[in-house]
Amino acid sequence: MTEHFDTRKAQASAWFRQLRDDIVAEFNALEARQTKGPTADMAQGTFEVTETKRTSDDGSDAGGGLMSVMRGGRVFEKVGVNISTVFGTLGERAQMAMAARKGIPGMKDDPRFWAAGISLVAHMQNPHAPSVHMNTRMFWTPHAWWFGGGSDLNPCIEYDEDTTHFHQTQKEHLDPHGTHLHPKLKDWADEYFYVPHRHRARGVGGIFMDDHCTGDWDKDFALTQDIGRAFVPAYVPLVDKRRDTPWTEADKDTQLRHRGLYAEYNLVYDRGTKFGLETGHDANAVLMSLPPLAKWY
Repeated sequence: MTEHFDTRKAQASAWFRQLRDDIVAEFNALEARQTKGPTADMAQGTFEVTETKRTSDDGSDAGGGLMSVMRGGRVFEKVGVNISTVFGTLGERAQMAMAARKGIPGMKDDPRFWAAGISLVAHMQNPHAPSVHMNTRMFWTPHAWWFGGGSDLNPCIEYDEDTTHFHQTQKEHLDPHGTHLHPKLKDWADEYFYVPHRHRARGVGGIFMDDHCTGDWDKDFALTQDIGRAFVPAYVPLVDKRRDTPWTEADKDTQLRHRGLYAEYNLVYDRGTKFGLETGHDANAVLMSLPPLAKWY
């Protein structure tokens, strides 16, 4: 299984890099288009790109990636688009969690793993422009492999037409893989992106999947790619529509309080955050999702 999957691992890793490059180009273009409105006089934001490294317990190379973060732009107050390809052996805590949640036998005897993916979170200058999260990933062990990911919209000021556009665009990209998929992944997102201690959803939903393995790698990879391809047409038009909207101090206060909710979810419940920290990945890259400013009461 290991040799058979070497080519597929390379394909997946290369795809996540290409998706990252395409999204960064789109976000740079958004910054360049912001020539009026409340932030027009600010300097155009640029991405700071940093290589991340992961080392194993014995100090050997265990992969890494690229952390691309823009701070203080005209459109984006903070946005990160990260990719990583990491490998090694899962620690005892991660082995137990993986075996318990996924029912994978043999993890204790052979705890090797390989994982690659892209993770994106955008926090906006304008409270009327929605924040967003997106990630797709592939995970491999000698015992199993699967894909996961999705994207969800997190507006602090909701517009029904924006929510409709976001969901409809995702549906159009998923329907070629089966019309049953969008309702299923939409419901999964509603369940996953829920904040139990606040008794509310994190945002207005989107799509989410995990542990996705039909046994047909090419088919599952194609679905994962289309989840990624849906992101730009689902999201960028919403930012273009809202980025010039005037805002009030009350709007900004609403935004900061919503960011507090977002931070609570990511620190308490998000599986990706927990996995990244448990497996020794760069903490700054793992916690890139946190907003630059937030407020709690």
